[in-house]
Amino acid sequence: MRIGIFGGISNTGTVDDAVDAARSAEADGFAAYWEPNIFGHDALTLLAVIGREVPRIALGTAVVPTYPRHPAAIAQQAGTVNAVSGGRLTLGIGLSHQIVIEGMYGMDFSKPVRHMREYLSVLLPLSRGEAADFDGEEYHGHLALSPIGGMPYGVVLAALGPQMLHLAGSVADGTLTWCTGAETLRSYVLPTINAAAESAGRAVPRVIAGLGVAVTDDVAGTHERAAHVFQIYGQLPSYRAMLDREGAASAADVMIIGSAAEVTDKVGELVEMGVTDLATVEVGATPDDRAATRDILRQFF
Repeated sequence: MRIGIFGGISNTGTVDDAVDAARSAEADGFAAYWEPNIFGHDALTLLAVIGREVPRIALGTAVVPTYPRHPAAIAQQAGTVNAVSGGRLTLGIGLSHQIVIEGMYGMDFSKPVRHMREYLSVLLPLSRGEAADFDGEEYHGHLALSPIGGMPYGVVLAALGPQMLHLAGSVADGTLTWCTGAETLRSYVLPTINAAAESAGRAVPRVIAGLGVAVTDDVAGTHERAAHVFQIYGQLPSYRAMLDREGAASAADVMIIGSAAEVTDKVGELVEMGVTDLATVEVGATPDDRAATRDILRQFF
C-alpha cells in the first residue's frame, strides 16, 4: 500500500507553507502528497509550484470539483501540472455538493451521475493524449490537447454512491474516499469498484482512502478535537451516508486514532483488505504525536 500525506495547506496556509509540507513528506519517505481544492488556493496551481520545487514525491488533487470547469479546461491544466512535475500527477475530481454547486455557483446539480459520465467522456481521452469526440446533453468536446510532456496522467473519482463507484472502476483509474470507515471500505467500496473494473476488463483500480490518523496517548482529546474540526462533513449528505453506513456519529469516529500498536493494526487491516493507497490526514494535536504517527506509518513503506 502506498502511503501519502493529505494536506490542507491549500485552504489554510501560504504557497510557501504548502511547498514546505510537501518537502517534509518527501523527506520522510512518503509516496504522495495530496491537496484539496476548497476555497483557498487553487490546488492544481499549487501542485505546479510544488512540482517545480519538490522533485520526487507523487502529487494529487483530492479533489477538484468538476462543475466550475469544462473538462477540456481541467484536462489542459492538469496536463501542464503533469509536465511541470515530470509525470507525477494524479488528477482527483469530484462532484462537490449540492449546497456548493447550486447555492454558491448557481449551477444545476439535478443529474450528478449524468454530469460525471459526460464529463469523463471528454476528460479521459484528453488525459491519455487522445482526441475527444463527444456530444452529450451537458458537455461537448471535439478537440485534442498537446502540452508537451503532459500526458498521460491518472484520473480518480471521489465516488461514494454505487453509480459513481461503477464509473470509477469501469472507466477511470479508481476512487478517492473521505469519511469512509474500514468496514464500509471492506464490505461496500472495494467489492463494488472491483466488480465494475472486472466487468469492463480493466486492471484492479486504485482505492485511495483518505483518513485521519494519529498515534497519541490522548485518544479522547484527539478524537474530540477532530470531531470539532471536521464537524461539517457530518452535515453533508454524501458523507453523512458513508458515516451512517459505518454506524459513525462524526468523521472522527472513522479515523485511526490510538496507540502505536492500535494504529499499526488498523493500517494493517487496510492493507489486507486491498486498499491500494492511504492518504493520511494528520490529526495529532502535538508535534510529538505527529512525529510518532509518521514513525508508525513508515513501517508500511
